[in-house]
Amino acid sequence: MSQTLGVVMDPIANIHFKKDTTLALLLAAKHRGFQLFYFEQGDLYLEDGRAMGRGRPLDVFADPERWFELGELHDIALGELDTLLMRVDPPFDNEYVYSTYILEAAEREGTLVVNRPQALRDCNEKIFATTFPHCCPPLIVSRNIQRLRDFHATHRDVIFKPLDGMGGSGVFHCKPDGSNLGAILETLTDEGRKQIMGQRYIPEIKDGDKRILVVNGEAVPYCLARIPEAGETRGNLAAGGRGEARPLSDRDRWIVEQVAPSLKARGLLFVGLDVIGDYLTEINVTSPTCVREIDAAYGTDIGGQLMDAITDLLAQKG
Repeated sequence: MSQTLGVVMDPIANIHFKKDTTLALLLAAKHRGFQLFYFEQGDLYLEDGRAMGRGRPLDVFADPERWFELGELHDIALGELDTLLMRVDPPFDNEYVYSTYILEAAEREGTLVVNRPQALRDCNEKIFATTFPHCCPPLIVSRNIQRLRDFHATHRDVIFKPLDGMGGSGVFHCKPDGSNLGAILETLTDEGRKQIMGQRYIPEIKDGDKRILVVNGEAVPYCLARIPEAGETRGNLAAGGRGEARPLSDRDRWIVEQVAPSLKARGLLFVGLDVIGDYLTEINVTSPTCVREIDAAYGTDIGGQLMDAITDLLAQKG
């Protein structure tokens, strides 16, 4: 009997076929014989303490003209699925948190949820990186405008960013002259009401913001360096950056070694580390991307690697 895998994702009809990592994972799951089921975040619900979803059987295809087919909508007990992938993109808002509670109920019933719902709540993608200070650049998290000003005065060339952004949104580069520093800090902190992060600027960003994928504690041996456009400080592909796949450096592998035991302990099976130069800047746990680009460049099968890890964990559960 085939094993079952459900996916909670943004609308599959709207994805970018060539670049979408979730589709790569689903194609790998199909290749390994998983029976697939599709849910969007609004389909999840609790009924008498049981995790439920209004879902559809799903089939996927490596065809840019027709990459999915959905069956009839019906109610599915999430706890009866072998595995659930949580692949909804941020914003990480209350609705996302409520979804993790529902997925946690499925987990209690025996479903393997990737990534673990508690870890999704606990591991803010920017603050989680600060638990490895020996890997990070000098940084600060504060909503106190004077303290943030002092950080800029000390390091002079600083990146300020919100704690809940993605794709490079809301990222500001404050250069040594401090131009517009007050306005930037007032805006990002909402006049001192919101915590933000400051990081010493890393000039190696011109060579790319590297996305390193980690599957069950093991680094994929290649990363995707996202290189900013001319005049930009953000390498994010969503901000116009250009992707270039590369082998990992010794320093990249060292950073993974520092972080991997904590990832495994927290049930974070599929994670994206962001590394600029020699420094870890973020740990992406919600919906890491860049699988398609690395697979295309080096012939890897990152989705297959994740499915093999899932299959091994399901076998251990018996």
